[in-house]
Amino acid sequence: MPCGNPAGSAVKATQKDFTSVAARAAGKLAIAFFCGPDEAGAAAAATRLVALLPDAGERVELAGAELRSDPVRLGDEARSSSLFGGTRHLLVTVAGDEAHDALNNWCELIDAGEARGACPVLVLASSATDKSRTAKLLAPRADSLVAMFYPPDVGTIAAEVERMGGAAGVTLSKELAERIARAAMLDLRLAQSEVTKLALYLDGSPHSPRTATAEAIEAIGARLEEDGFMPLVNAVLSGETRRLPGELQRLADLALNPVGVLLALERRAAQLAQLTGKLGRGTRIPDLLEAEQRARRVFWKDRRDLETQLRCWDAGKLGRLVERLAALHRALLANSPAAELLLVQELTQITRFAAPRR
Repeated sequence: MPCGNPAGSAVKATQKDFTSVAARAAGKLAIAFFCGPDEAGAAAAATRLVALLPDAGERVELAGAELRSDPVRLGDEARSSSLFGGTRHLLVTVAGDEAHDALNNWCELIDAGEARGACPVLVLASSATDKSRTAKLLAPRADSLVAMFYPPDVGTIAAEVERMGGAAGVTLSKELAERIARAAMLDLRLAQSEVTKLALYLDGSPHSPRTATAEAIEAIGARLEEDGFMPLVNAVLSGETRRLPGELQRLADLALNPVGVLLALERRAAQLAQLTGKLGRGTRIPDLLEAEQRARRVFWKDRRDLETQLRCWDAGKLGRLVERLAALHRALLANSPAAELLLVQELTQITRFAAPRR
């Protein structure tokens, strides 16, 4: 419960140490700020932190646009009581520094001792980093957490999937955990959905765990990469204009989730940006990919597509692509009835942009 002036410095975490850091800090936090290019990892971490709160209670969701136009609202909501008299927490979803002014007002109220009994505030910030204005605002505050999440590798996500399985009552081998991680395109939210379905299918629980099998995963319909989003993602980012109509038809036929497709596209764009950053002067793309495969940061099936895409997208183009995908993500969430149409229009434009110039 925030009150008084919390002199000190914010608790800092990344995906490597978040679980242990959050477990120690959960009961003392007034504000938690989740940021970084791995939006799915940040969202999953926010969910984990809520589970660690002593009494999380009801969730109240706020959007960054609301707080940008009304910065005082955050403090009002944080100090309000639940409709039914119980505890609650705020989850604020923002783009960049949209919540900066609102959080600044809230910090001033805390420092003035006017926040006794207020609920925790969790901020999920896309397109923000631990160097953003909001992160710097929270840095000198001992009642705050700033957690930065980078795009993960398969091994990291597979280990998290194993942990999810244990919590849900499903024992997963490393091979099957990696299979689920790849099927979910390294997205922890999608992976959690698959693990939850698997636990229900096997009738597993933490007190009575069940061992997962490949047959059980197939039975619940967990798709492998080649059967899911990646053929469409690869057609788009490789500029394959002739192949795109067939992939868009498959998008409709299989009723692939537009946000899921976009998350897969964002993942690949982030991976390309990381690889581009490692391309030094004179480094050949095939040599880089060979080294990355040996380090198990690149899956062998992805090498051909990655090589093509690295030739299509330089650092400048990738920067603009990431910004465009973030804007599309917000548009899809704000206009779900038209999500598929918006996605198809944008994918078509991106494919044409990536297509080789003749």
